[in-house]
Amino acid sequence: MGLYSQIPLTIVRRSTTLLQKSQQWHPIRTILTYNSSSYCYESGGEERGGRLGFSRACTIFQVNGQKMGFGLRRSICDSRGGETRESMDYDVVIVGAGPAGLAAAIRLKQLSVDKQKDVSVCVVEKGAEVGAHILSGNVFEPRALDELFPNWKKQGAPLHVPAVEDKFWLLSEKHAYSLPSPFNNHGNYVISLSQLVRWLGVKAEELGVEIYPGFAASEVLYDDTGHRVVGVATNDMGIVKDGSRKSNYQQGMELRGRLTLLAEGCRGSLSQEVINKFALRQQVDAQHQTYALGIKEVWEVEQHKHQPGFVLHTLGWPLKMKTYGGSFLYHMDNLQVAVGLVVALDYVNPYLSPYEEFQRLKHHPSIRPLLEGGRVVQYGARTLNEGGFQSIPKTIFPGGALIGCAAGFLNVPKIKGSHTAMKSGMLAAETAFRELSSIDKEPTMEEYYTALKSSWIWEELKSARNYRPAFKYGLIPGLAISAVEYYITKGRLPWTLSHGRPDHEALEPADMHTPIVYPKPDGIISFDILTSLYRSFGFDRGQGNLSSIPCSYFSYY
Repeated sequence: MGLYSQIPLTIVRRSTTLLQKSQQWHPIRTILTYNSSSYCYESGGEERGGRLGFSRACTIFQVNGQKMGFGLRRSICDSRGGETRESMDYDVVIVGAGPAGLAAAIRLKQLSVDKQKDVSVCVVEKGAEVGAHILSGNVFEPRALDELFPNWKKQGAPLHVPAVEDKFWLLSEKHAYSLPSPFNNHGNYVISLSQLVRWLGVKAEELGVEIYPGFAASEVLYDDTGHRVVGVATNDMGIVKDGSRKSNYQQGMELRGRLTLLAEGCRGSLSQEVINKFALRQQVDAQHQTYALGIKEVWEVEQHKHQPGFVLHTLGWPLKMKTYGGSFLYHMDNLQVAVGLVVALDYVNPYLSPYEEFQRLKHHPSIRPLLEGGRVVQYGARTLNEGGFQSIPKTIFPGGALIGCAAGFLNVPKIKGSHTAMKSGMLAAETAFRELSSIDKEPTMEEYYTALKSSWIWEELKSARNYRPAFKYGLIPGLAISAVEYYITKGRLPWTLSHGRPDHEALEPADMHTPIVYPKPDGIISFDILTSLYRSFGFDRGQGNLSSIPCSYFSYY
């Protein structure tokens, strides 16, 4: 096992399932390389290759009489220096190993098995491992999972805590006023979404999906005409902050696909590029996208305070009446509670800090007692697309499609998007499989957009379309309009409200506002931003290297 132990972790993860099923395996030959940047494997006489950016010795294995193993080869020099990059060809390339991307990959391979037609699927993920960029704490609606894996309970999906109680509060600075809850989480589960995504990743690999974590897709590849997407290129590695190359520099690799599915999440750089290049919003007269920043901590609380399945949402304090946002508090298992604040990015006061508002929230008299005596396990933040139905662009482009939050399928009043993301990935996979089954034409994704508009995603988002834009008039008018929509018209108002100005245009000059003086963190309930950054990169768990963090991370938070 000496040589096998030298295979990079991503390779070991991919091959472990096959090796564990084998009773007999032994090395046939070893390939030694220098500064290697790609791998190849041989199975059943067919060779595939790809870039991984590691320098290792590797072995070809004999598995129950079949050759199977991984070997590394030297990369081709930088195309910007006049030479071409290495590339791998697939039927489908998927960018992003989140709920949408993995659901698409799994559905493709399920159809491949059912129809006995091989389809090669590659998923590239920027996180160091699948689920690394997904923070725990989520009220999950299993509707799409029921369709993808009808027997998910028997297969061990990590959904263990059913939602048992919903509360909805309006907060003032000192009090919490209970309101009728518009949330109906019966049948949903309070979960760690990162654990569910890891489980989906294992299921995808068992079906034969090739997943490459730790490699960010940084470039869209086009055909010679420049009008069709033909894949993506991964980022170069071994580059110093000043742009110079380290001795271990490795150039990115091209992952080429007959079809490319972008599942980057909210405002991914590649997704924004194709949305603009192919005028996807203009094609369907979609409104601009609106955004919010969600900040979350996972706490481990004292046992007598823990109520597994309890779900709380709030509006009001610490935000002003004209600032849209709210907080949430979800009791998961293992004494863990996710607490967070979402702030829409169309706020007008440049002195407002979503991070500091979140720290204030935790000191509210109705929230602080829960956290006292506990400890923070995780911290994280992410953007959310809140435009909803009005802001969905055309989700297809020549050579591929947008799925999940790359297109913007978050249901804002539900504060849920994982189920719609997964369903969109499944619909895209079904279209892609049909198109790839035909060898007489170039595959397109037109049927995906048609299927999307006929699906329960479209129906659900259309009925929820007026909630978010109603709050552009303020908290009280927003609540009134939302109540009419929810309790009386059931989302069937004959008109569709438009969003206000784009978020970046809402910010007013600083001289129109008084600076906000935020209280100093106490180090017990509230924390300074560097402490939270330290937690978000895993330094408190012995991971990460502070000197390797780009300055942009600090300016972002």
